[in-house]
Formats: sequence, structure tokens, C-alpha cells
Amino acid sequence: MTLFLLFLLYAVGLSIGLARLGHRAGVPSSGEVPPQNPTRVLIVGATGGTGRQLVAQALELGFTVTALVRNPSRLLADHPRLTVVVGDVLDPTSVEAAMRGQEAVLSALGHKRYFHPTRILSEGTSNILRAVEIHRVRRLVCETSLGIGDSAGRLGLYYTLLVIPLILPFYFLDKTRQERIIAGSKVDWVIVRPGALTNGTKRGRLRHGSSVGSFLGTVRVSRADVAEFMLDQLASNEYLRTAPGVA
Repeated sequence: MTLFLLFLLYAVGLSIGLARLGHRAGVPSSGEVPPQNPTRVLIVGATGGTGRQLVAQALELGFTVTALVRNPSRLLADHPRLTVVVGDVLDPTSVEAAMRGQEAVLSALGHKRYFHPTRILSEGTSNILRAVEIHRVRRLVCETSLGIGDSAGRLGLYYTLLVIPLILPFYFLDKTRQERIIAGSKVDWVIVRPGALTNGTKRGRLRHGSSVGSFLGTVRVSRADVAEFMLDQLASNEYLRTAPGVA
């Protein structure tokens, strides 16, 4: 019983910490809609589940796509409007090279190094923002997760009390740093916080906004729907400089 209570205190304390450390979404920033939709986009994290959906859907929509990847064999895509740049998001030089000529950036950056302290997400995002400023790229849309900032607890009890404290504490703490770095930048940004991700088909029906999620049950969303929502944010100011949840 003592160990259970200690673990419960740890899980609740972690959730409170994620709430305080993550970005507080606030009110959408006013601003002019870009005069024209971007046509050239850089996708970071293109070999992950959401990243592959971003690449496929962006190409379907007519974008000219550059994908920054470490292992091009994992991309599983070939198209005349797709350029693959081999590099590492932790290498500022390769990020800057991939950023040349881009009009917007979509980041689905992730990894599976869950069980030790990490700054891959925050340091990689710092390199992305540095290159964005150098090349004056207009917009960044970045995927993080429900469960941090003012969405803390909204992945449901299973994630709040078990999955995040047992498996993902370092990963989620780095996501809070990632969000704060983005929020402190001068670029036009949108942080997208999905629920638990699935490989389901695109349904085209999403709940989105600051109140998405549940403190009890787990909310889920397909990577295909998240990718579609992220692409929609490239030329919309509805959630400019905020962090909507999607489910």
C-alpha cells in the first residue's frame, strides 16, 4: 500500500509538473492570413507514423515537399515533387541545408529513447527554429501531445497514472521544453496536441480546440487525421500561436 501511494503521488506530481512546464495555450493571436498558401514545405520526422502521412497528403495536395531524414529507406515514398535530404535534426548544418527555399515547416519529430533523460525534441526544435529565422520561413506547425501544459491530464487516467509516469516521463518532459522553445520564438507557429495516436484511416471528422480530451477515458486519433489537421494550419490563423488538442 505504501509503494502504491508513493507511486500515485509521483504520477500526480508529474502531471502537475507537466502542466506547469508546458505551454499555456491562451488566446489565438490576431494576424493576417498569409497572402498565398505555401507551396514548398519541409517535413521533419518524415519517417515516423505521422510524418509519412504528412508526406503523402502534402504531395496529394500539390505541395513541393522536402523531407529531412536520417534513413531514407524508411520513407517509403517516391515522387517527382519530393526531395529527400539525408541529415540529422540534431545537426544544425543539415537542418539549415534542408530549410533553404522553404515556405513552411511541419514537424512530427519523435523517437523511442524513452527510458533515460533526453533533449532530442527540444534541441532538434531549437535547430529548426534557428534555420527558420535564417531563411525567414513563414510558419511552423509542430506535433506534440495532449497531456502537457494546459492539456495536462487530458489523455485520461490510463496515460496520466500509468503510461506517462512509467514509460514516458523523460519524453514528455522534453516535450514541455520543446513547446516552450516554440512559444518563445518569433515565427508564426501552431502546436498540435493529438490524443493517443492510431494507424486508422482518415475520417475527416475531428474535435479540436483547448477543451479536447478527457480526464477519465483515453481519447484517440488517427495519424492520418492529425496530418490533415496540421496541413490545414499552414494557411489558417484560427489557432495561430496556440496549442489546440485534436481527437
